[in-house]
Amino acid sequence: MDIQGVVAEGFEPVRDAFARNFEVLGDRGAAVAVYRDGRPVVDLWAGTADADGTAAWTAGTAQIVRSATKGVAAAVPLLLHQRGLLDLDAPVGSYWPEFKAGGKERTRVRHLLTHQAGVPALDRGLTAAEAADGVSGPRAVAAQPAFWEPGTDHGYHAQTFSWLLSELVLRATGRTLGSLFAEEIAEPLGLEFWIGLPEAEAGRVGRVAPVDPPEHAAGLRTRPRRNVAAAYADPASLTRRAFAAIDPLPDENDPGYRAAELPASAGIGTARALARFYAATFGVVEDGARIFTPATTALAGKELAAGPDRVLVVGTRFGPGYMLHGPAAPLLSPASYGHPGRGGSLGFADPDTGIGFGYVTNALAKSVTADPRAQALVRALRDCLDRQG
Repeated sequence: MDIQGVVAEGFEPVRDAFARNFEVLGDRGAAVAVYRDGRPVVDLWAGTADADGTAAWTAGTAQIVRSATKGVAAAVPLLLHQRGLLDLDAPVGSYWPEFKAGGKERTRVRHLLTHQAGVPALDRGLTAAEAADGVSGPRAVAAQPAFWEPGTDHGYHAQTFSWLLSELVLRATGRTLGSLFAEEIAEPLGLEFWIGLPEAEAGRVGRVAPVDPPEHAAGLRTRPRRNVAAAYADPASLTRRAFAAIDPLPDENDPGYRAAELPASAGIGTARALARFYAATFGVVEDGARIFTPATTALAGKELAAGPDRVLVVGTRFGPGYMLHGPAAPLLSPASYGHPGRGGSLGFADPDTGIGFGYVTNALAKSVTADPRAQALVRALRDCLDRQG
């Protein structure tokens, strides 16, 4: 595999692991980037822009990153909180009165970010057009009776996270989450990342496709525990219903879906953008930009919900919008916060080591929170840091 890009001295094992992902673990087109102490030390790409095509992946190729969008999108309400424009402890109903229906009147703003809002699924799944129209999703989650008393438990809001955050930000500011992200975060930082892809950028985005791992790729043939597999197989389970809140599953290569502002699942960007974004959440990147104050950085990595997840059926840990390091979602260290994307993508920050990390791929595997390709890169990065002391 012809690996393109650059890697700083001491980080060559990340390049080796990246090459192995293509040779052994079935990657078709992918990129990985790492910032350390505000400066890029890894920026690599290889393969084809389309999972089922032949055109080469270039330095500017972007891909949909599925749920890795959640961690990027969470920066918007946290930035509003930092500026005193959003109270995380306020009732959601104080911004969005309709949300108080169905036993949700005690829901706090922070519960929307920590997957404690009690509405991970809908009684009727939305079509892709409804999911994207900016009206049907918020209306559905507002009317949906809670599956548990908000704040007392947590369960991954796989799709409904989109409409919860979008409407909250709209009610609090009068602006959409995607536009706020573009104007207040992406443009100042020079990020190649969009929550709602502009038509002018459509030509740089590759096609994604599900892939089966090669026969020799034992690392990709993960076997979930029996209870997890049963939850995904049962149409009546909360697990299956949460992921089916958009039903049937949308075509992620459709221009209309890519243009939609869906902060749970439809962000599009480069690995470089993910790494730079996360680096800027805890420190100053090379040109002086930073997103969060130290207090907000501490909040981003603070555990607010943990234990058995009622949707993912494994133990998970969440800060406000971010998955935290743990067995179900291994990151770099206990200080890490970020978010994986189902199928492979991953972005995270690790303030203790000064690392911002991003990996994107167009070969969508069956992984949910711990894709073997992303994990191979993280292990290689950890080894590099250990060697450097």
